[in-house]
Amino acid sequence: MNTDWLREYCMRFSGATEEVQWEDHLLFKVGGKIFVISALDNTAENMMSIKCDPEIFDELVETEGIVPAPYLAKAKWIAVKKNCRLKPAELKALIKTSYNLVFQKLPKRVKTEIQFPS
Repeated sequence: MNTDWLREYCMRFSGATEEVQWEDHLLFKVGGKIFVISALDNTAENMMSIKCDPEIFDELVETEGIVPAPYLAKAKWIAVKKNCRLKPAELKALIKTSYNLVFQKLPKRVKTEIQFPS
C-alpha cells in the first residue's frame, strides 16, 4: 500500500476530500469528518488508522498487524501496521466501512448535499 493507491481509492467516495494535517499525516474526510488517517512518513510504524465496525473491533485487533489506534481506540478505530497481512481487497473493505460509518453520522443536510450536489 502506498499513498497514491490510498488516495486513488479514497477519493472515489462521494464527497471525499483530502488534506495534510499535523505536518506528516494525510487525512481523508467526508462532510469534514475523518474516515482515514495515513502517515506520509514511510518510516512510521502505523501506516493508517480507520474507523471500524464496533462489532468486529475486538476480532480485528487480534489480527497480526492491526492494533487499537492510538488516541482513537475508544471510538473503535484501528491502526494498520506495516507488517499487516491483509490483502488489498480486505483493506479496501475496511476503508469503505470506515467511510460508511462516518457518513452515516453526518447531519441529514450534509448527507443530502454530498449525495445530490447542486
